[in-house]
Amino acid sequence: MKKKRVIVGLSGGVDSSVAAHLLIEEGYEVIGLFMKNWHDESVTLSNECPWLEDSNDAMLVAEKLGIPFQTVDLSAEYKERIVDYMFDEYAAGRTPNPDVLCNREIKFDVFLKIALSLGADYVATGHYCQKEEVTVDATTQYRLISGADGNKDQSYFLCQLTQDQLSKTLFPIGHLQKAAVRKIARELDLVTAEKKDSQGLCFIGKVRLPDFLQQQLQPKTGKIIEIPEDFYDHRRESNALTDQSQKIRYSPTDGKIIGTHQGAHFFTIGQRKGLAVGGTPEPLFVIDTDVSENIVYVGQGKDHPGLLRKSLKINIDDVHWVRNDLKVSIGESMSVMARIRYRQTLQKATLFPEKNAFYVLFDQQQSAITSGQFVAWYKDSELLGSGVIV
Repeated sequence: MKKKRVIVGLSGGVDSSVAAHLLIEEGYEVIGLFMKNWHDESVTLSNECPWLEDSNDAMLVAEKLGIPFQTVDLSAEYKERIVDYMFDEYAAGRTPNPDVLCNREIKFDVFLKIALSLGADYVATGHYCQKEEVTVDATTQYRLISGADGNKDQSYFLCQLTQDQLSKTLFPIGHLQKAAVRKIARELDLVTAEKKDSQGLCFIGKVRLPDFLQQQLQPKTGKIIEIPEDFYDHRRESNALTDQSQKIRYSPTDGKIIGTHQGAHFFTIGQRKGLAVGGTPEPLFVIDTDVSENIVYVGQGKDHPGLLRKSLKINIDDVHWVRNDLKVSIGESMSVMARIRYRQTLQKATLFPEKNAFYVLFDQQQSAITSGQFVAWYKDSELLGSGVIV
């Protein structure tokens, strides 16, 4: 019987290396493919060349495992679908998530199509998440399950995947703890066994996001305005979802000027570092930005009312269900667990779909709900859907 062919996205890291090994052990025909997604030296700030180093490590792993290996250049698609989108979002005062977009647009779209054109039955990655199959009304549904290692669970980054993408994807290490993955790599004497996890932008590597943005978005001096806590005293908490989900719009007269910045588009809600304003009793946090007026609004302390909100809104067109059979209809509601950022502990929430918008109401106030980011919702350990926060 012919072996099923799997193309593994070998990133030059330990996780994808061990994923390839486990697939070989399971009897698959495995091919390693390295995605070269960025080599624009105009925005590389050091002489280090991470993609070249990573590509070399991926090649050495493939050699050690005895599998075919090649590099594919996806930099044009990456620039168009990820980088340009990121700059547009930041310029508009929103904060995109490049890792979620990377998975939706590159790994599980462009890369998947290349793999299928090479005769692959599946693609595989080193993500810490799991997949299960269930039959609902005689139809196979694919469940996206959190990784067994709670500290490394990466299901949030895959919150935009579709049933079709999941049907052709394998997650070989999702049932393992990170320590076990490193142990396997050591036993195999893989060059990636002790390699640190990448901390840079998805596929860009050792480039800090603010530095990357400053290469494209021009600095522009503006005011930092502090909003006092008593500003909110006259604002009564509304019970209407539509009111709760709205960000408060500040004006310069609502607070006092306490400093300057080099561009509102470089800041995001909840940010503490980079303000370069001292002398306040409590640390300053960004509570809002106005890119049209180039103003950064801040408040003192992590419990400042400007940081806290109980609900958020998603435009109808930006709601995505991994499991279409579990969609909530207009007028109904669903109790879920949800998170608004990677690594956030799951929070109790309720989904409320309406005709013109989709709302997520949390039991407890959430800090720094940020436009452009993704909220993902779960039932138990299964990720059901996600959406872009307005």
